Amino acid sequence: MNVADSMRVASALEKMGYHDTAQPNEADVIILNTCVVRQSAEDKAVGRLSSLRPLKDKNPELIINLMGCMVGVKDNPVLKKRFPYVDVFSPPSDPEPLVKHLLEKEGRAHELDETLTRFAYMDGDLVLPTEEKGNLVASFISIVLGCSYACTYCIIPYRRGIEKSRSPEEILAEAQSLADQGVKEITLLGQIVDRYGKDNPDYPSLGGLLRRLHSIRGIERIRFLTSHPNYMTDELLDTVADYPKIMPHIEVPIQAGNDLVLENMRRGYTNKQYRELIHRIRQRIPGVSIATDIIVGFPGETEEQYQDTYDLLSELKLDIAHLARYSPREGTVSARKMADDVPDEEKWRRFRALEDLQEGIATEIHSRYMDQTVSVLFEEKSKKGRWRGRTETNKLVFVESKDNLKGKTIPVKVYWTGPWSMLAKIEE
Repeated sequence: MNVADSMRVASALEKMGYHDTAQPNEADVIILNTCVVRQSAEDKAVGRLSSLRPLKDKNPELIINLMGCMVGVKDNPVLKKRFPYVDVFSPPSDPEPLVKHLLEKEGRAHELDETLTRFAYMDGDLVLPTEEKGNLVASFISIVLGCSYACTYCIIPYRRGIEKSRSPEEILAEAQSLADQGVKEITLLGQIVDRYGKDNPDYPSLGGLLRRLHSIRGIERIRFLTSHPNYMTDELLDTVADYPKIMPHIEVPIQAGNDLVLENMRRGYTNKQYRELIHRIRQRIPGVSIATDIIVGFPGETEEQYQDTYDLLSELKLDIAHLARYSPREGTVSARKMADDVPDEEKWRRFRALEDLQEGIATEIHSRYMDQTVSVLFEEKSKKGRWRGRTETNKLVFVESKDNLKGKTIPVKVYWTGPWSMLAKIEE
């Protein structure tokens, strides 16, 4: 989501005549786009922001813009007092405050209304930054902004605001704009992406939007994340199965395998319902890969409740498990009403046990690809000089080739598999 937001801001600045620089001390404008989903992310943002202070002291004309979830959608006087050298505070997904500040500073107030109408309000006319135009293979499109579901542990609804679906016309225009600039794969984003259109009766469902995007010329692959189990409909699954550009990869978090923990998280489903959903996904989309999210050490989680999560992951054998240790975020229900009573040492033990389990599961799943020919869209060269790409099921594949493979979809034969990636060669 933040990658998509950053690209949108860069697009706005390029339209105003700015261009990027790799050196902060050469910049006229520095935007720090922040995440606060975990305390470590917020601490990192504060450290980076503090490191920019000397640049501002040396060059008072430098514009520093703090953006994203650290700012939130409401006025934040505490933040402004803490960082007085920051010129502009911008909420997530919104370039308007920065654009307005720059136009006024440059004495271009007469352009303000037209400019803001034209691109600050995400009208689909996305221009990639110069360094990425014709060079970016895969990109993101935000289709649902904010979230209204409010799981008890999650800070996102408080920082990104209420759920709002973008219009299908804007999304289609942005997808075509990206395709015209060389992008081959798009990933649709939302905190709960499968709730797309539920806030507006005139909008299609996510399945309907995917079917419309399928006809965009130049786009070869379409993905979407992250889904919620309660909104994963048969219509959506059948759309994935029936439309070849939509990749057979589903991200649908469980978060915990115990019903009481799920209830305390306010997730709205049970262990049994999640298992049934996974069975339904696999039944309707042959060969599908499935990713999940899991939080260990949620307030009150006992060893027996954690074991339910372990057993669920061991039984379902999902392709990917994004693991996290519970971190209380100020303002959330869990931080206000639930004691963070699982010791950090125990959180780490549970985390590493699941990590080891998932490594074995992923190793087993990837071993089935040995000597198989798979279709890979190559994105870039890795630091080791190999070409890096992904299969339709989102498996990471590396290939050695002297040819330029960027943006090409090529059948390759797998000759080595590991838990996190595979090696392959181009068939003669």
